[in-house]
Amino acid sequence: MSSAARLFLLFGAGYGLLGVAFGAFGAHALRARLEPDLLAVFHTGVEYQFYHAFALLAVGVLLLVKPMPGLTVAGWCFAIGVLLFSGSLYALALSGTRWLGAITPFGGLLFLAGWGVLFWSVLGSDRG
Repeated sequence: MSSAARLFLLFGAGYGLLGVAFGAFGAHALRARLEPDLLAVFHTGVEYQFYHAFALLAVGVLLLVKPMPGLTVAGWCFAIGVLLFSGSLYALALSGTRWLGAITPFGGLLFLAGWGVLFWSVLGSDRG
């Protein structure tokens, strides 16, 4: 197994594991402690973490089955995007510090870049 495939499969599995844990934490421990708007922010972080855990698993599998230029870039965009996007939302929800929301769009931009690079990698995979 290539080291990049292994890395992104580990990121995907780890983010999935943490997504379940954070989701349960939000549903059970935070429901009574956070205002509804901050609980919704926390939930959004969990939701996008899950989406991109699956994206990372897909990148890892693609690297195993049919390595394509750009897949590693897409994987890093997704992995760092989760840290910035979901991480900033978790921190905002738990601390109430609103300026942390200014970090979130950078994670969103990395998500968009990752999907775009994945799209172009797959689109160009049958060429030459």
